[in-house]
Amino acid sequence: MAGPLFLAVGVAQGLARDGFSSTRNAISRLALGEAGWIRTADFLLAGVLLTGAAVGLRKVLRGGTWGPVLLGVPGVSFWVAAGFPADAGAGFPAGAGAGFPAGAAEETVMSGDGTVHMAGGTVGHLVLCAAFVVLARAFAARGLRGWAVACRIVPAFVLAGFMASAASALAFTPAAGLGLLWPALVTARPAGGTTANR
Repeated sequence: MAGPLFLAVGVAQGLARDGFSSTRNAISRLALGEAGWIRTADFLLAGVLLTGAAVGLRKVLRGGTWGPVLLGVPGVSFWVAAGFPADAGAGFPAGAGAGFPAGAAEETVMSGDGTVHMAGGTVGHLVLCAAFVVLARAFAARGLRGWAVACRIVPAFVLAGFMASAASALAFTPAAGLGLLWPALVTARPAGGTTANR
C-alpha cells in the first residue's frame, strides 16, 4: 500500500492546495507550507510500509534473493525525504520564486536540505529499479515469466522519466508513480501462487 497511498494523498493534496501545479512541481514540494505536515507524515508512513513489504517479501521468497533487501532501501529514502524537505520554487508554496530555493538568483542553487532530499530520492529510485531487476530472477525461478519480463522493462520507463525530468516536472511524476506502484504489484504477486506466465 505504500505507493498507492502515497500517490493518492499526493494527488488529493495537489488538487486542494493553491499554487501547486503538477506540470511545474514534484509532489514532494507539498511538504512545504501550512499543510506540509500531511505530506511529511505520508513520507514517513510510506517508508514504514515499504520496508515492511520488503521484510514480508523476503519471508515469502525464503530469503533467497537480494531483491527484498534492495526494496527496503527506498523505504529509508522516504524517511530521508521527510526529514529533509525539498526546496520551494516554481511558484510553490504561494509566494515562492521561480527557482529554488525561493528567491535564489539561479535555479541551480539548492539548499542543504534540498540537496539531501534530491540525493535521497535519486538513490531510492535507482535502488528500486535495481530491486526490480533482481526480483525478475526470483519471478523467473518461480515460473512467472511474464512478471520477470515486466520487472526488467519497468525500470527503463522509470529511468527515462527521471532523465526527462530535467526538462519538465511533468515527466517525473508518471515515472515516479510507476516506480511507486510497481512494488505494490510485485510484493502481492508471490503470495498468489507460482503458476507460469501469470
